[in-house]
Amino acid sequence: MPKEPLSRLHRVFQEMHGPAVDALKDFLEFLRSQRALSPATVRNYGADLAQWFLFLKDLLGRSRLDMEDVSESALRRFIFHRHPRLAKSSQARALATYRCFFRFLVERGRLERNPARSLRSPKASVTVPGFLDVDDMMAFLDALQKRAKVPSAPWTAVRDWALFETLYSTGLRVGELVRLNLDHVDLHEGMVRTMGKGAKERIVPIGSKALEAIRCYRAAFKKQWPGSSDPEALFLNGRGGRLTDRSVRRLLTARLRDAGQWRPLSPHGIRHSFATHLLGSGADLRSIQEMLGHAGLSTTQRYTKVDLDRLMSVYDAAHPRSRKDKP
Repeated sequence: MPKEPLSRLHRVFQEMHGPAVDALKDFLEFLRSQRALSPATVRNYGADLAQWFLFLKDLLGRSRLDMEDVSESALRRFIFHRHPRLAKSSQARALATYRCFFRFLVERGRLERNPARSLRSPKASVTVPGFLDVDDMMAFLDALQKRAKVPSAPWTAVRDWALFETLYSTGLRVGELVRLNLDHVDLHEGMVRTMGKGAKERIVPIGSKALEAIRCYRAAFKKQWPGSSDPEALFLNGRGGRLTDRSVRRLLTARLRDAGQWRPLSPHGIRHSFATHLLGSGADLRSIQEMLGHAGLSTTQRYTKVDLDRLMSVYDAAHPRSRKDKP
């Protein structure tokens, strides 16, 4: 059986050496331990930098990278080579990675100046993730509940109901959802404690339907599960371990199809639905920002686009000074 190909980052650490490679290792450890970024975010940082390092290896014809090799001219050459093939959002993310890496090196005295400081990010278009309208969301969750309430239903069916009721009720990121422990949910007060980006803890309300689903799920699991399981994790897989974000994505696709909804939707789309439905029901933007865990209001404002489009169509159709049929 052929071996799985190594990731770019593993290739860098296996095939390359020198002060610049040591600096990359220190940078990733800094992101993990001091900035407390999620493993997925650290992997993304590492992947962007590893691709540049491998480019330099081929360009220079050697495996040793010294600090003077990571220069502004070398970075610009790599950007000219790689970035035309990337979406603007990916270009902006990669440039942010380079800046963060070099700022780290400058602050620790390994470089005198930041080679990425003068690079400008492209102006990315605002993209809004897919979402379900209120009726479709209610139909989806009702289908999950009906499947879970069948007397012979397996505990995994009840888990799926609880999983997506919780996701829609709280607006958590999928990474936050799978990291929930049993003691993070207060079933009496109706609150969830979660750790967001940058290791920032926040408290989010959770609705009665989600709490009911969690209680049913835990009861079904205790009744049906025969062996040992993760004693802390709230949402478990079929082997008794913690669910992963990839598993949640697969489950969402399968359960949507079971409910007769074939449109592509990610867990982030349910988070978007949460925000859009709250906004449409009159919730203020600041409160939504706090519940979503956004550092700035500008990020939350992306979720207003769909609602503003709907308001504009209503306005154009109804306002006496806006109707197109008026002379």
